Amino acid sequence: MKNTIIFLACFAVLTCTSCKTHTEEKEEELNFIVSAPLLQDTTIVKQYVSQVRAIRHIEVRSQERGYLEKVYVDEGQYVHKGQLLFQIMPKLYNAEYHRAQAEVEAIAIEVQNIQTLADKNVVAPNELAMAKAKLKKAQAEMELASAHLQFTKITAPYDGIIDHLDMKLGSLVDEGDLLTTLSDNSTMWVYFNVPEAEYLNYKTHKSEQNLNQVQLLLANQDVYTQQGKVETIEADFNNETGNIAFRASFPNPENLLRNGQTGVILMNIPMPHAIIIPQKATFEIMDKKYVYTLDDQDKIKLTPITVKAELPDLYVVKSGLNGKEKILLEGIRKVQNGDKITYAFKEPKQVLTQLVLPSE
Repeated sequence: MKNTIIFLACFAVLTCTSCKTHTEEKEEELNFIVSAPLLQDTTIVKQYVSQVRAIRHIEVRSQERGYLEKVYVDEGQYVHKGQLLFQIMPKLYNAEYHRAQAEVEAIAIEVQNIQTLADKNVVAPNELAMAKAKLKKAQAEMELASAHLQFTKITAPYDGIIDHLDMKLGSLVDEGDLLTTLSDNSTMWVYFNVPEAEYLNYKTHKSEQNLNQVQLLLANQDVYTQQGKVETIEADFNNETGNIAFRASFPNPENLLRNGQTGVILMNIPMPHAIIIPQKATFEIMDKKYVYTLDDQDKIKLTPITVKAELPDLYVVKSGLNGKEKILLEGIRKVQNGDKITYAFKEPKQVLTQLVLPSE
């Protein structure tokens, strides 16, 4: 009787343990979530490191030699076209001009006298012609002296912002010495390099329309308020990098952008009929991406894929899937190629609502 009781007790324990193990296995089997790729028109944002340049940025240099007598502007000052910036001491050039002017007046009197004599046939016509030529030469020298005198006043060729002053008041400057630089920041040119394959896509597909609507991400991670437009693509590719330079123009009404800044161009690229899967459904083997797909018998199949574009939490698949497959979403590390599983299916839209999906 005692042995019977012990046997029944052991049987009950084994039965409970077996039930518990079977339940755990059942839970383990059902711990797989399967979904499918989502076919949807979407948009990705391509980023390109860029350099910001003023539409006009020139060096202001001295055209004459002399002491810098006056500086009428300060660094960072906004100036208008024709505004006086610098004055080089004009005394020497002023004296040269007055000497040339006096020479012209003297020769003009001489010509007038010879003209009177020529009218009376007292002097030969050649003598009158020589006197007139001499007058023209003197007038040319006076104009040259006048130009030298005017060059001592350096004015702004256009509206812009004065940069660093390389020469201070009283400095002895020579012809060609750099005084400062002047930037016209009303419109900014932003240069960025595009790989050859992406250039071909822009030129041959509808994505070219998005060249008219680009944005600029600033160094502080703020997006610049003004929208830009790609207006120019350079003629040649860089053979070393395989890139070609694009130039986008941005209005700059508040002078926020300055020559020499850096940023990132943001360009929206439409992707019609994109095959979209969650990134967590993928894994890597030897730098190649894979997903697990299910066949008609619910067996796991290792499937290689290539990625066309990356979104937050998502991949746009270039090859490897046609969009009709079932893919293993959760439990990837618990299976091997060829395993047969039981699973719960989640609709793609239900899965992706918990992730990030830009819409066109």
